[in-house]
Amino acid sequence: MNEDYDVLIVGGGMVGGTLGCALGGSGLRVAVLEDAPPMPFSPEQPHDLRVSAVSVASANILRTIGAWDGIASRRLCPYRRMRVWEDAGDVEFRSEEINEPVLGHIVENRVIQLAVLDRLRDFDNVSLLSPVKTRAIRYQPHGSEVELDDGRVLRTRLLVAADGGFSRVRQAAGMGVSGWDYEQHALVLTVDTAAAQQDITWQRFTPVGPQALLPLSGPHASLVWYHRPEEVQRLKGLPDAELLAELLAAFPPCLGQIRAITARGSFPLRRQHALRYIKPGVALIGDAAHMIHPLAGQGVNIGLLDAAALAEVLISAQRKQEDWASEAALARYERMRRSNNLLMMTVMDGFYRAFGNRHLPLRLVRNLGLGLAERLRPAKKLAMSYAMGLNGSLPRLAQGEALLG
Repeated sequence: MNEDYDVLIVGGGMVGGTLGCALGGSGLRVAVLEDAPPMPFSPEQPHDLRVSAVSVASANILRTIGAWDGIASRRLCPYRRMRVWEDAGDVEFRSEEINEPVLGHIVENRVIQLAVLDRLRDFDNVSLLSPVKTRAIRYQPHGSEVELDDGRVLRTRLLVAADGGFSRVRQAAGMGVSGWDYEQHALVLTVDTAAAQQDITWQRFTPVGPQALLPLSGPHASLVWYHRPEEVQRLKGLPDAELLAELLAAFPPCLGQIRAITARGSFPLRRQHALRYIKPGVALIGDAAHMIHPLAGQGVNIGLLDAAALAEVLISAQRKQEDWASEAALARYERMRRSNNLLMMTVMDGFYRAFGNRHLPLRLVRNLGLGLAERLRPAKKLAMSYAMGLNGSLPRLAQGEALLG
């Protein structure tokens, strides 16, 4: 009833599954644990409520590990324009300005997860254990154990936390976090649109919070309305006709005609950052390491960069015959990712505070900044590189380079 692995990834979501694929074909024996496998996909199904804006860097990762075809064969929506505005300030980014085919893709989370889990099954050195329930996690620096409800005990040299913001692995390893709740919730709606297909994602800043449109494939879109928690709960409880009327009254005219609301949900917003990403024999990735304001849709993207960086460190250390689960080796992953993630979180916090402030002089500065960004080509190119995830030092997978071979 005991099974031994080199790397045990707890959480087979988008980020954990990507790490498993990135380690596929290596000399490491890997297991990925997932307690709630996603429902099978059918093109006739309505769009899921949970979607992600997949950056160009993230698409490079998913393409290089062999999962992108599984996404493209299901459903995605490329976007080529991105608009941000408040009052008089306005900036629109276009992929053609930097000779790129797209700025990114909007993809349902389930589609990404299905594609990476399908790809996992192609590797002889990777085992996908799903569905499984975890009874206990016992962390030890030189070898941890995960006990399952069916009585099996999985032993591993490296335990990887890919199990979300309330990570049981992180808690078992005694790794602390800092964080706070934002004074906003997000109302998320899937809608049918009059437009046959859109290729623009936009975000408008208002005094009560941003409003955003994310295009989906076909005549569909995802709308996000950030507001006070009590207002989000009120809106969420309205009948479809009343909610649609409030939506059209509050959102800008460029929203266009909405024919129907097909799904709705809400979630609170929280910032959270682990004090450390690693200890001997354990590493945190994705939401287990950080939870970021979803303002620019970067949560899944920095999580995929975590997975790419950790895989790169482990495979490099293995090739050099180092102890790849040691603190010294894992510290290279932490150096690659923690400061970059903290910078992204700080930038998102700055946007949240700056655009949530009604002080008139600050509003004038914001509008001036957006207006300048529209007119200054270098500033626009820099902003687009951030949005596409192509700024700074990137893991090799994010640059489209394979780790093996």
